[in-house]
Amino acid sequence: MFEQLSKRLQDTFDGLGRVGKLTEKDVDSAMRDVRMALLEADVALPVVKEFVKRVKERAVGAEVLKSLKPGQQVVQIVHDELLETLGEPGRLNFSGSTKPHVIMLVGLQGSGKTTTAAKLALWLRREGRQPFLVAADTYRPAAVDQLVTLAKQISVPYYEEGTNAKPPDICARGLKAARDANAAVVILDTAGRLQIDDVLMNELEEIKRRTSPVEIVLVADSMTGQEAVNIADGFNQRLNITGLILTKIDGDARGGAALSMRAVTGVPIKFLGTGEKLDGFEQFHPDRLAQRILGMGDVLTLIEKAQAQFDEEESLNLQRKLMQNQFTLQDFLEQLQKIRRMGSISSLLSMVPGMGKALEQVDQNEVEGRISRVEAIINSMTQQERANPKVLNASRRIRIAKGSGVQVRDVNDVLKQFNDMQKLMSQVRKGGGRLPGNFPGGGGGKHPRGRVR
Repeated sequence: MFEQLSKRLQDTFDGLGRVGKLTEKDVDSAMRDVRMALLEADVALPVVKEFVKRVKERAVGAEVLKSLKPGQQVVQIVHDELLETLGEPGRLNFSGSTKPHVIMLVGLQGSGKTTTAAKLALWLRREGRQPFLVAADTYRPAAVDQLVTLAKQISVPYYEEGTNAKPPDICARGLKAARDANAAVVILDTAGRLQIDDVLMNELEEIKRRTSPVEIVLVADSMTGQEAVNIADGFNQRLNITGLILTKIDGDARGGAALSMRAVTGVPIKFLGTGEKLDGFEQFHPDRLAQRILGMGDVLTLIEKAQAQFDEEESLNLQRKLMQNQFTLQDFLEQLQKIRRMGSISSLLSMVPGMGKALEQVDQNEVEGRISRVEAIINSMTQQERANPKVLNASRRIRIAKGSGVQVRDVNDVLKQFNDMQKLMSQVRKGGGRLPGNFPGGGGGKHPRGRVR
């Protein structure tokens, strides 16, 4: 998300950084580039005009024109104004004493509401709340079956009546069922509809009247582009939506919907959804998104993704295996799979500060392909072979290559890399926690704490 915008803005700021002293003409030129970058990212024209106006007013001020590093000052101003446009981080409202709290999901058909309902339920449970799903989409074929399947997959209770009953009745009875089940939060998965469809919008108003939701959240496809503004505005006028969830953000390199919808409606973005996997769901942090747009990385989100996959006890056990030469190809495969569950390699690297330019030189498909080949190779091994690669003679390697659809040399490369890693750890172990001189950070220097931890 925002890949194109981020690249254009970084190029603009790189140009400013080469200017010794900033003039008003330099600012005008930079703002033209910023304006074009935002428009190409599908940000709505009124939002672009207001944003550029605010940035320019501050950028031509004395604190920038007289600054020793004017380029950095302009970047900081753009960062601040991005935060202003994105607004405060939206959080779900659970302040009322009446339980269960009702969250009503609305939006166009195809925006990802049913998958988002399950993702939200999973997120709520991880936060220590008891979610309950209600299947109220009686219009889309198999929508009810999809929600039931997802609910069973994540072990969350649900209520459904098939497709014959009216959605307002289903929601009312579903709320009662959730109350009887002592649920804390009810998520209503309503059918997709156009904001201009008066009959179906009336139906949503009836659901709202009968269930009194604390949150009415618009689920919007981030690839909708400038039309997203009209969609959000239409739903907001009829229902007074309280928040936004942007889906499929990994499939849109422009990202203008995020800036436009928040700025036009004044409604906060609460979550971002990525892909179809149920763990592809995160709270919206405007400061982190602004940093990613400007190529500053997003270390906090990267850390949170890692913490979700690796717990402390597992990390300590992994360190013990490495230091005692007990690390196997099975362990290697499991760690590789955990990293992949954190997201694509390009998305992870984009969160590292300073990696924006470097990513342009990397063939992402080639990197992902190499990782997939390693997974396929190890998966084609027996448990004995993963635990003890020394048994892998020529005939076994040929069998593994055929089973994983690669060449024997690819199998040999994986085994060589694994052996090199074991040799390195053996040298570290013999050196009392010191890296050998021919490795980065080596030369006999001690670990800051005296040993590898």
